Amino acid sequence: MVSDLVAPVRIVSTTVLQNAPLAAELFLLGRILFGSVLAFNGLNHFLDVEAMTEYADSKGVPKPRGAVVLTGGMLLVGGLGTVLGVFPLFSLGAIATFLLVATPIMHDFWAVPNTRTEQEMIHFMKNVTMLGATLVLLALSATAWPYAL
Repeated sequence: MVSDLVAPVRIVSTTVLQNAPLAAELFLLGRILFGSVLAFNGLNHFLDVEAMTEYADSKGVPKPRGAVVLTGGMLLVGGLGTVLGVFPLFSLGAIATFLLVATPIMHDFWAVPNTRTEQEMIHFMKNVTMLGATLVLLALSATAWPYAL
């Protein structure tokens, strides 16, 4: 059933990425921009583990230090994998999993004091946007990516 859906995506994405002017280069640039931001955020989990752990703890995350390290690894590996085009299904799956789990827990704008509602909503919407981009790239992971290692 899923394979019936993947074949048309593979044909369309391969045709567009190979035949549209500058499509391969723009796709690479998009991967670099998107993946670099995610990898940087993952690296920041490790560089600022104490502050991130305190924030995760304030949100009620169990074993907050372990969660910070795990999610930092997911973002770092997923972001680098996206930039390099290495194991895109795994890389983007890690990013999608992170965003699906972390977004409603860490940016619960509906449950914070009014003074923080707007800030949390902005972060929530940013993550939803990144999830959308991740899903688009995930759909394209069934085909060969130009300039992938």
